[in-house]
Amino acid sequence: MKEKYYLYIILLIFISFAQNVNSQTLSADQCRKLALQNNRQIKKANILSKQMEYDTKAYKSMFYPRFDIMVTDIYSLGKGSFTIEGGNLPIFELNAAAGQYVPKAIATADGQTVFTEYAYFPDQKMDFKIKNFLTAGITLTQPIYMGGKINAAYQMSQIGQQMAALNTSLTEDEIIVQTEEAYALAVKTKELITVAESYKKLLDELMKNVESAVRHGMKTKNDQMKVQVKINEADLNILKAKNGYKLAKMNLCNMVGLPITQDIDVEVKEGDHPTLTENQPVENTEITSRYEYEILNKKVELADKEVKLTKSDYLPNVVLMGGYTYSNGMELAGKKLIDSASPTVALGVKIPLVNFGESTNKMNSARAKSQIARIEQEDLNEKMRLELQQAINNAEETRQEVLLTESALLQNEENIRLSRQQYDVGLEPLSDLLEAQALWQKAYSDHVEAKCQYQISQLKLLKASGKISTLNEK
Repeated sequence: MKEKYYLYIILLIFISFAQNVNSQTLSADQCRKLALQNNRQIKKANILSKQMEYDTKAYKSMFYPRFDIMVTDIYSLGKGSFTIEGGNLPIFELNAAAGQYVPKAIATADGQTVFTEYAYFPDQKMDFKIKNFLTAGITLTQPIYMGGKINAAYQMSQIGQQMAALNTSLTEDEIIVQTEEAYALAVKTKELITVAESYKKLLDELMKNVESAVRHGMKTKNDQMKVQVKINEADLNILKAKNGYKLAKMNLCNMVGLPITQDIDVEVKEGDHPTLTENQPVENTEITSRYEYEILNKKVELADKEVKLTKSDYLPNVVLMGGYTYSNGMELAGKKLIDSASPTVALGVKIPLVNFGESTNKMNSARAKSQIARIEQEDLNEKMRLELQQAINNAEETRQEVLLTESALLQNEENIRLSRQQYDVGLEPLSDLLEAQALWQKAYSDHVEAKCQYQISQLKLLKASGKISTLNEK
């Protein structure tokens, strides 16, 4: 039996050691870094930013000439023939004095010329075949003036790239806030375990005293049963607190990209979070540092560029084109008909004339979109200012709540001490002491909750003022 007992103890020690080895203690800074590295939304935002960068480069290339090579090889069995009609042709002879050929003819009495000698020219039948026909060439196309379309499109792509970068930073801020909230929740649930265990320790000490008093006949069995009921409730609260801590750690693991079953622990280092001081003023700030504010500005700028892009569709376009083409193929009368190369140069001009109101309506539509973008900007800016003021108010309220709960906790600690003294000398019933201990537990729990809410309010204030990035500077 002793050997089995010792083996059981060794097994428990080994399991405990293995758990400690696998357990990982994380700080708030480590959680932020893991979340930024592993979060899928950030990866998606980075890919989108890269995509917009490629789009910008593609639009930039439209400023430069475009070279294209074209090769066409056609093989056809098509063939045919045609006939050149023959006939009598006048004969010419050389006039040495005049130095030219003159026809053999005589003049009639009425002054007309009649040819006196002819040569017969028979009909000529010509056969042709298409067979293999090859065309190859290189062309150059250079936009000279496109009504500002290329420039507007390129500028819009640059704005889109800037918006994508801002969106990536905004996503990172949101992930940091969510991670910090998850971390604060884990810290709170861990401290609630300490609260529950401290309350249980008080009850255990009280139970020892009550049991001793019952044995000596100074207290009744009823007092012992009352304390036991409270101890049972305390054990249940400890279990609930530990389960809450497990869930909080699983949620934190999910946020930082770790397996939710991984055993971790949380710690709070001094300087990780804003510290609490009495009469600490809340810094009043503006929304201009927020990424949302910059994104709204870019949206308005993008809408203005879209007006210019729409206008360019109805302005003259000038394009310079050039090329060099080689053609080879076709047979005529048994001989190759085409085998040559030639350069070409062209200047294309397109001037829109009448579109029956299309340009006016599209321009009005683009201007309306620009106006809508400005209205949305004003509306969302006001909402962000409201959010900022709410965050400031909440930070002030939660700070005050921390101070009040801390004061209440100190008062309840003193109340327990006095109540315990009164109970020990028989001047106070057990129910009053148990109530004092319960009030102390509640005050302790309220103080832990207040600290958590204060931390979250500070995060939301940093988010509302666009200063979340300062957490990573610490």
